[in-house]
Amino acid sequence: MARSSSGFVAGLTAAAVAAVAFLAYQASANAPADVSAKPRNTASAPAATTPGSPEKPAKDPLAVPANSGSGARVVYALAERRVWLVDQKGQATHTFSVMPSTVHPAPGTYTVTSRSGTVRGSDGVKIEHVVRFTTVQDVSIGFSAAVDGTLPTPDPSRKTGGIRMKRADGDAMWTFAAIGAKVVVVA
Repeated sequence: MARSSSGFVAGLTAAAVAAVAFLAYQASANAPADVSAKPRNTASAPAATTPGSPEKPAKDPLAVPANSGSGARVVYALAERRVWLVDQKGQATHTFSVMPSTVHPAPGTYTVTSRSGTVRGSDGVKIEHVVRFTTVQDVSIGFSAAVDGTLPTPDPSRKTGGIRMKRADGDAMWTFAAIGAKVVVVA
């Protein structure tokens, strides 16, 4: 019995070695000639430029919109669906994407007028870290995070004012934007 099981183990070992050798061959066939070269991602490669034309640098997500004022502030870019928390020096300390509400604030400068720890949103969802800064069409507009962590697209048939963010971003907003904090909305 010992003799046949050692033959079985030897067979399994030989099969494993053959499988590893085959996989190593496949990997080497797909490896670049120079493994120190950075791979090129053709899906995100920039469009060809004409000689002498400057290439567009990749946009820095921490770059605060130029037309957003100065000093400590919350910046909300409507078109980008993005928020920046900006310190007194004008540097973004945190940035994140948001899901806009169905009712939008006009570009301009506002201040945080009220805050709530946990409430029901105008869409019926339980929300937390609510930071309100204006009212449009009798709808309070503010930032909030759904307690269940979702970021659903709002129902376009309902007038809602909650600009939703992820819970971790809601924590950062809550810490940063006290009553009276400046909120700048840019197009």
